[in-house]
Amino acid sequence: MTGTLTHADVIEALTEARERTLTLVAGVGDKDLERVHSTLMSPLVWDLGHIAAFEDLWLVHRLGGEPMLRGDLAEVYDAFETPRAGRGELPFLRPEPARQYLDAVRERAVAALRRQGAGDGLIAELIIRHEHQHTETMLQTLELAHLQGFEPSPHAAADDDDGAQAARHTGLELIAVHGGETTLGAPNGGFAYDNERPRHRTDVRDYRIGRTPVTNGSWLTFVEGGGYERREWWSREGWAWKEDHDITRPEGWTADLRSQWRLGTLAPLDPDEPVVHVSWFEADAFARAHGARLPTEAEWERAATWDQRDDVARRHPWGDQPPVPGVHANVDQLSGGTAPAGRYAAGAAPSGCLGMIGDVWEWTSTRFRGYPGFVADPYPEYSEVFFGGDYRVLRGGSWATRARVATPTFRNWDLPQRRQIFSGVRIAADA
Repeated sequence: MTGTLTHADVIEALTEARERTLTLVAGVGDKDLERVHSTLMSPLVWDLGHIAAFEDLWLVHRLGGEPMLRGDLAEVYDAFETPRAGRGELPFLRPEPARQYLDAVRERAVAALRRQGAGDGLIAELIIRHEHQHTETMLQTLELAHLQGFEPSPHAAADDDDGAQAARHTGLELIAVHGGETTLGAPNGGFAYDNERPRHRTDVRDYRIGRTPVTNGSWLTFVEGGGYERREWWSREGWAWKEDHDITRPEGWTADLRSQWRLGTLAPLDPDEPVVHVSWFEADAFARAHGARLPTEAEWERAATWDQRDDVARRHPWGDQPPVPGVHANVDQLSGGTAPAGRYAAGAAPSGCLGMIGDVWEWTSTRFRGYPGFVADPYPEYSEVFFGGDYRVLRGGSWATRARVATPTFRNWDLPQRRQIFSGVRIAADA
């Protein structure tokens, strides 16, 4: 994708990204933009300023060779040096100055692109995807705060999806995947994040994996069957976390187990949709309760991409075509939430798995580490500083992930107790 980007392509993509960013918060008042809704998240207006500062640093300063517009704000908007829990105390720009900052930086970025082009396109792609990723983070904040910044427009089911929907998937149906040598990671050429490379081969044994993510209906049965009370299903760390924080159900579910928050709307709990906002600890306990486990990262990627007949990894589960929202997957934000599991038959993987891209990020059992031969690029703070801790890998993207970002090699990561992200689970088991 990046190798053929012209400066006009980049400007068009940047413009679309900015339109989406502003659309998502168009209905949010200034006080809610400035407020700390959760110590896990930044104030929404901090995200706006950070998007501008990052673009100024990389596209205007490092690619364009111009001095930064507001070098005095570099520390305020440094994501690594300013942990989220303390960002509410920073001297960040308020809503109107932040919007002006976004506009001023964009004007400089466009001028730089027109003056000297997009180069190899990699920095430009980094900036586009950076803004896309922050809009998903902002949607997490909106959902935690029960705020509705825009009017969702759920995707209609495609004609050939009727059979998939009629199946009423539960997430408990496992399909067999043959093991063997498999490819893991992003191919050379084009854009990928440093932690997706180098592409390498690894061996995977025969295993079984869920045809779809686990649904609300299956999770409700788990809750009502004592899932949060049965000590034997929980790890020591998971049980301590659950007890300390009185966790009894997924984030966003009401105490009567009948409704869940979808952004600013309290909606009836749909038993056919994937469960969302569950931690790694919860996902692990659910899998144990069903005599299963979480898939490894390699198992997940093999199920999503490996074409057994041609002995090759596909670029996407369905082939080489990028995801089309509402056809291949529930991605790109505007649906406003999850769709029934297995809805998009056109997005099926060669393994027979459905919904490997979109709806919910899926926890794996793998700890976040660099692949063999990892090289930090373009800066260590993106991935490398998170290696070696308790972070677990999630795969597949969610309904809030932009289509440009949603690839089967993209690696998300978070701590096992976190559930503010749009996280769900697909279970696995040995053959």
